[in-house]
Amino acid sequence: MEPVKGKLIALGGGDDDGLIKLIRSEICAVTSHIEVIATAASTPEESGMAYKEAFEEMGCHSVHFMHIDETNPADKPEYLQRIAKADVIFFTGGDQVRLAKFLNGTALLDSMHRRYRTDDIIIAGTSAGAAIMSDRMIYNGYGHYSLIKGEMKTTEGCSFIKNIFIDTHFAERGRFGRLAHAVAHDPAYIGIGLSEETGIIIKEGDQVEVFGPGVVTVIDGGGIKFSNIPLVADNEPIAVENLKMHLLVHGYRYCLREHLFQSLAQEVSKSVVNG
Repeated sequence: MEPVKGKLIALGGGDDDGLIKLIRSEICAVTSHIEVIATAASTPEESGMAYKEAFEEMGCHSVHFMHIDETNPADKPEYLQRIAKADVIFFTGGDQVRLAKFLNGTALLDSMHRRYRTDDIIIAGTSAGAAIMSDRMIYNGYGHYSLIKGEMKTTEGCSFIKNIFIDTHFAERGRFGRLAHAVAHDPAYIGIGLSEETGIIIKEGDQVEVFGPGVVTVIDGGGIKFSNIPLVADNEPIAVENLKMHLLVHGYRYCLREHLFQSLAQEVSKSVVNG
């Protein structure tokens, strides 16, 4: 994972007023250029305009809706020009497979990737808009069936970051099993489960910090000693030894490269002492 200048902000779904306020505080200037992409939504124009109005109510003066779907291609010259000067790109919730379908392979997404690596830009999203941020995303697996081989499925995401799974509505929809299965299947990946109204800020492509009132679940497969996944047939239950889990709340972070759980208060104390 190479250090990057941009930030990823991902919310687990539910009420997203806190996310909009956080973005507003993070970007500071009311003149910042915000692009809303609502392709995942079942009614994208309605959803896009609703978020545009929500940002404007927070005092943001330059908010635009980018309509991308079957009849509106991503690589319009106008859209490429707007992404080139955006300070925030915001993805709404809905169907993450649909969202990735219309962005992957486009010059628009390539431009977003470059901006994320080299500029102080925010890539933000809620629900489906959070799930697409990594190179792989989970799109199937429900209840106890999620721990049956073949029931949990992943597909290509939008690759702002690699080797993590971001799952949303995590506690509310009982998605522990499918995230654990995904990490057990691909132990190089770290699973991050976001409860509703709770999310993460990923800084430098590495430091995962929590915001909101709930809990973020981190599942780390780096210490797995045994898994039967390669051995059993589809429709058989999986067995995994030494799958590690962490629970994070506001004030804590997880460093992806070091596989390290940290208290932000301890880091502040160290810096004061050393300073």
